[in-house]
Amino acid sequence: MKVIISGGGTGGHIFPAIAIANAVKDRHPEAQILFVGAQGRMEMEKVPAAGYTIKGLPIAGLQRKLTLTNIIKNIQLPFKMAKSRRMVKKIIREFQPDIVVGVGGFASEPTLKAAASMGYPTLLQEQNSYAGLTNKMLAKSARTICVAYDGMEKFFPKEKIVFTGNPVRSSIEDMKATRQEGRATFGLKADSRVILIVGGSLGARSINQMMLGSLESVQSLFTDNNIQVIWQTGSYMFSEAEEAVKKAGAESTIKVHKFISQMDMAYSAADIIISRAGAIAISELCLVGKPIILIPSPNVAEDHQTKNAMALVNKGAALMVRDSECLEKGLPTAIQLLNDSEQQTQMSANIINLARRRAAYSIVDEIEKILNGK
Repeated sequence: MKVIISGGGTGGHIFPAIAIANAVKDRHPEAQILFVGAQGRMEMEKVPAAGYTIKGLPIAGLQRKLTLTNIIKNIQLPFKMAKSRRMVKKIIREFQPDIVVGVGGFASEPTLKAAASMGYPTLLQEQNSYAGLTNKMLAKSARTICVAYDGMEKFFPKEKIVFTGNPVRSSIEDMKATRQEGRATFGLKADSRVILIVGGSLGARSINQMMLGSLESVQSLFTDNNIQVIWQTGSYMFSEAEEAVKKAGAESTIKVHKFISQMDMAYSAADIIISRAGAIAISELCLVGKPIILIPSPNVAEDHQTKNAMALVNKGAALMVRDSECLEKGLPTAIQLLNDSEQQTQMSANIINLARRRAAYSIVDEIEKILNGK
């Protein structure tokens, strides 16, 4: 079996792609897998780190903020798209895949469009409750569209939709690390109460500012209440956050990380988690089963992160703080939750009931059906 998997840009696209590849290799050890991504994006680092080969295209997205630099980038975009289409056709001709899988992101559009035009079967994996523009454009030529939310027929042809759930990293799905092991990994005290703060693979400005704006006032509060924090900032604000924590003398209380590669250890170490409400983050958090506070990003199509969050809130499986209110309410909500063991227990029980396991293998089932002509 030869499979091309294309897409990326953020962890929300990359980690499902790697999970699908791992499931293919687990079931078909002889399979050959090639990734196609966008040059300069996160997948060019994360995919090789997972043990797979990736080819990069010079594709990029439309820059909506009209600065001089962005206007120049937008003018270059048609030329980058044309070059990407030529490159990807050559990649496909040379690799001769049995199927091409798209997970969303810049690179998947030229890759799957080229594959379909050349007669190769394609499969889409849509992570979100509100379908991305790329996948909506590619749906017409796809054989199967794997989704994680009900009601996706408003975006895709009903007869092509298969509910599989979202694939997550095997290290999360098969999480075996103990709380003690997680805390030792991050240099935390065994008896402390731990808050994990993550804003997605690229970070979240408002969540980071929530921490930066409260740093001096909460430092003594954390110390007095035996609270320690693991804080993933993303690359853009890491230096600022690291410097602020040092200045506040809070290095022993707040552990700052640009990106956490051992997310299973971070989840294991935490008592409660503050997170964005992206589809893959929520899929992972359901499997982890810890009490969570969701701060949805307002900068997404149709405000779909708020819809994702409310689906959990309405089932008593999460708390939600709006992005505009997180500076004021985020950390007080977290401390209140830490002090309410009964609510923590109930939220954990509710969220674990929403977990969907082995989604990557369900997608491999669909790949096999296509290849077997069913």
